[in-house]
Parts: sequence; structure tokens; C-alpha cells
Amino acid sequence: MSGSCPDAVSTRVRIGCPVWAHAPWKGGFFTRGARREDFLRQYAQVFATAEGNSTFYGLPSEKTVRRWAGEAPSWWRFAFKFPRVISHDKALAGAETETAELFARLEPVADRCGPFFLQLHQSFGPPKLGLLRRYLKMLPEQFAYAVEVRHTEFFSGGAAEADLDGMLAELGIDRVNFDTRPLFNAVVNPQDTAAQEALRKKPRAPVRFTATSKHPFVRIVAEPRVENNDRWLAEWVEVVARWLAEGREPYIFLHHPNDLMAPPLARMFQQQLHAKCPETVPPPAVWPGECEPAVGEAPGDQINLF
Repeated sequence: MSGSCPDAVSTRVRIGCPVWAHAPWKGGFFTRGARREDFLRQYAQVFATAEGNSTFYGLPSEKTVRRWAGEAPSWWRFAFKFPRVISHDKALAGAETETAELFARLEPVADRCGPFFLQLHQSFGPPKLGLLRRYLKMLPEQFAYAVEVRHTEFFSGGAAEADLDGMLAELGIDRVNFDTRPLFNAVVNPQDTAAQEALRKKPRAPVRFTATSKHPFVRIVAEPRVENNDRWLAEWVEVVARWLAEGREPYIFLHHPNDLMAPPLARMFQQQLHAKCPETVPPPAVWPGECEPAVGEAPGDQINLF
């Protein structure tokens, strides 16, 4: 699928959500009658990237990848996650076959792949940096990559962290900046099961604002009340604006314990970044679901369930 990129979609800094096909967005972000085959097309009218977290759990079918190839615009970028069999089960050791299978399966969308991100287990520490280097050097050169670490020594500000960042910079690979401060600083309702699950699963690591290559990679886990994330996003706006001034092309993903609220978070961030960098970042796009009248209302009225 080709076509020109909509003016309101930011491609200099790509802002997106953890998913692009979320049925509960129908009637708000998506149109009410949107079908699954419409989700990516409608999403791409607003955002130029999304995380591909599903590949962590297993490779998509060949049929699914061919469908994505037909739905994704030429300027769209997937940010696929390395399968857990590579990153966690094998911890990069002896994972050549699985790695080759990953890139072979995704070949139909190879021209629409942004950075692949490799999330390492928290037990993957400094003694394994040599293994990480060897693995990264064997990856196909035509793609960009980002690495997310969780071992405490990589957040110590000491030699281990310097070695990691230096190696990634040398190889032209970005470090994933995973910011869970908004979530862990929130007063979470005990009845909010999604937020409680996020608190249980997400790492509470110190935040980093690290750019080691061309595509700084940021994952922000918001606090449940969208309006309370303003100060956290404002801090990232300053960082991203600096990266843009340096000529980098960041990828920013807005997570929420309930994925229903990811689009308004991404919209909030783009609005703030547009205010800071109006010549570089366009104002947020109108959502497809806002372009159709609400049930029982005349054409021209807008629906906003968020």
C-alpha cells in the first residue's frame, strides 16, 4: 500500500501506541463500523508507528504478514519486538535459527520496519555484554535496532552502564528508555485491575534519557488518569525537542494500563510537542471516529468516547 502521508501524521518523530488493532477503540478512535481489516488503515491516519508486541509471544502467520503488507502505507513503520524464545528462553545463545525465522517471516513488510527492539530479561547482566555484542553484530544490517535492559547494574551510573551505552553507540543501536515513573507515582484505585496488574508486572527501574544512535526509543507507562500525566509528558517533550534539534528521529510509545486510553495519551504528547516544535511536529490528527456523527445526531457532529 502506498499513498502520501497525511499532513497531521508525524514522521520526523514517530508517536504511537503499544497496539494498532484494538477493538474497544471502535466508536471513539476508530469508526463504529470498523472491521479488523480497517484498523491499521484508520490508525495510520493518526500515527506513523506502533509497537509490535505480539511477536514477543510468537511469530505471526504468513497470511497475517501478507495482510499487513497490504494494509500498511509505504511511510508506516512497525516496531516489532524480538520473540521471547530469543531474548528470554535462549538469552541470545544459540538463537540463530529463531532469528533467521523472524526476519524471513516479516520479509513482506521489510520496507516498513522501524527499529526492532530486543527486551532482555532482568537476569541478563554485565557478564553477558560480549554475548549481546556478538548477537547484535550478526543481525541484518538493513534494519535499525534498540535494546531494552532491566538488570540493575545497567542503571547504576557506573562502568557497566557506560560499557553498555558505549557498545550500543559504537554499533549504531539505540537503548530503549522505559519510563514507568508515572505509573509508580500514581495513587491507584485498588479496584483498577488493569493498573494493579501493571504495577505487578512493570519494572521499577530508574528513568534514562539516553540516545546512542539515530532513533531514540522511548516507552512511557502512564498513570491511569490521563490528565495526570501532563508533567511527565512535558519532561519528555524537552528531551525529544533536543533530539530533534540534533537531527535524530525518535520513536515514542505511550502505554496505559488499559490500552483503551493509549490514543488520548499519544494525542496529548503530540499536542505538547507541537507547541514546543511547531515547525517540525504537526498538531494531532482528527481521529477517524471523530469524523462520523454520533448515533442519533446530524452529520457534522463528532463523537468522542474518551
